[in-house]
Amino acid sequence: MRLLPGTHIEIIRDDIPRGHIRFALFDFDGTLSLIREGWQQVMVPMMVEVILRETSTTETPEELTRIVREFVDRLTGKQTIYQMIQLCEEIEKRGGKPRDPLEYKWEYLHRLWERIKHRVEGLKNGSIPPDEMLVPGSRDLLENLKRRGVRMYLASGTDEVYVLDEAAALKIDHYFEGIYGAIDDYKRFSKAMVIQHIIETHSLSGKEFAGFGDGFVEIENTKAVGGIAVGVASDEVRKEGINEWKRNRLIGAGADIIVPEFREQEKLVAYLFGEWE
Repeated sequence: MRLLPGTHIEIIRDDIPRGHIRFALFDFDGTLSLIREGWQQVMVPMMVEVILRETSTTETPEELTRIVREFVDRLTGKQTIYQMIQLCEEIEKRGGKPRDPLEYKWEYLHRLWERIKHRVEGLKNGSIPPDEMLVPGSRDLLENLKRRGVRMYLASGTDEVYVLDEAAALKIDHYFEGIYGAIDDYKRFSKAMVIQHIIETHSLSGKEFAGFGDGFVEIENTKAVGGIAVGVASDEVRKEGINEWKRNRLIGAGADIIVPEFREQEKLVAYLFGEWE
């Protein structure tokens, strides 16, 4: 591991084949968008509340919070429904009879909307500048890759209808040839499926594909096809510096490079294209 001289760009693997990238896949929340910052503070308490309400467990709220946080974190990056399926399993373990996972998902989305609706409305009415709700440097990175002819896609575990709406509100939707998100028939969508479709449709070798994300799912999926994985260990509250928890998870998932955000995107792109040793 080393830092590129004079930067905060951490090189985890020095032997990646650089200079060949033609296609790139981006995660959305936490990688580009900050609209949903704080979603864990909505999901975890809701799940603890549901377990206490729908079971006769003797566990304390503090004990349940630790258990819930572990599986929420572990499943981050997959469609939201998978976290709700795990919630159902936790209810069953404690003798309860869970509702359909989709019901819990919609309850969570309703609560999350109450937290973030002012952000979306502000973006749409012009009172919040789009770049204020983007991971710093995101737009410059997308512009840079576009100038170099890289064809880009967006894939998120958030429901597709929201991803499309929020990407448009952030004024970044036009950079992507395809935008994908979760659907109720969850077995018909995954980031791995999107990546495989891109690879097969365009007959790519791994070195021609890069994945950018702040969650382990897209990093693992990128490495599974031999691609170059850029882990974004973003601090979504401070909007600068490394989130150490994310960094450790991303390295464990196989990230080749770790960045805190994209303020140094010119040097990052130069490195990816073999113009920086």
